[in-house]
Amino acid sequence: MIPNILSIAGSDPSGGAGIQADIKAISACGGYAMAVITALTAQNSCGVTGLLLVDPDFVAAQIAAIRADIRIDAVKIGMLGSAGIIAAVARALAGLEAPVVLDPVMVAKSGDRLLVPEAVAALRSLLPLARVITPNLPEAADLLGTAEARTRAEMEAQARALLGLGPQAVLLKGGHLGTADSPDLLATADRLIWLPGPRHATRHSHGTGCSLSAALAAFLGQGLPLDEAAARAKAWLSAAIAGAEALTVGRGHGPVHHFHAFRTGPCA
Repeated sequence: MIPNILSIAGSDPSGGAGIQADIKAISACGGYAMAVITALTAQNSCGVTGLLLVDPDFVAAQIAAIRADIRIDAVKIGMLGSAGIIAAVARALAGLEAPVVLDPVMVAKSGDRLLVPEAVAALRSLLPLARVITPNLPEAADLLGTAEARTRAEMEAQARALLGLGPQAVLLKGGHLGTADSPDLLATADRLIWLPGPRHATRHSHGTGCSLSAALAAFLGQGLPLDEAAARAKAWLSAAIAGAEALTVGRGHGPVHHFHAFRTGPCA
């Protein structure tokens, strides 16, 4: 059975991040993608030039429409934008038993802020809904109100601190660590699992966080255990980054190649 995966996130018209990246990642990883839009952005590979948040009640209405008709096997939450939207999403998902992957999107790859600072506290209140959260190191520091981790030991300490905020698990991404490799850390109440991975020398890094969390939701929606789902999502993303040189999209941070495993040439 193909799982139905709901993404709740903002729109990126360039296709590299946000809802567009989520739909591609979910589809590539074996799920049927559904989308609830929280925000419209004007952006490309070089940066964000405009942001228009969707009314919180309409965000809730989108979720309600899906819940009234379609089985949801997993949820990925990305950019929410405001405290009002965060509260609306929390209410709209109440009682849903499907696993929730929460990617605490705060800043775009270009450095443009996508969550107003006063909404960070509201985002913390959403963490207990999550089966797993997937912050990068700057996002983890924001959530904890501390300095960014610089070592593996500091990553382990911050992952444990994030568990204290309520999620069942934390997938702390180590792409900002500055090491020769790119390790991620999966933390649960009873264990820490390091997920090794190569660091690719590439400009194709736009939407990597969105894509990883969406892939993780797709694998959890298939019923995989969390550790296996996380390892598969990371391996898929690494290959998508490695295959991105086939794309010629923009002059800035290029997107990953979500369909690297399927598209070796034009459709027949």
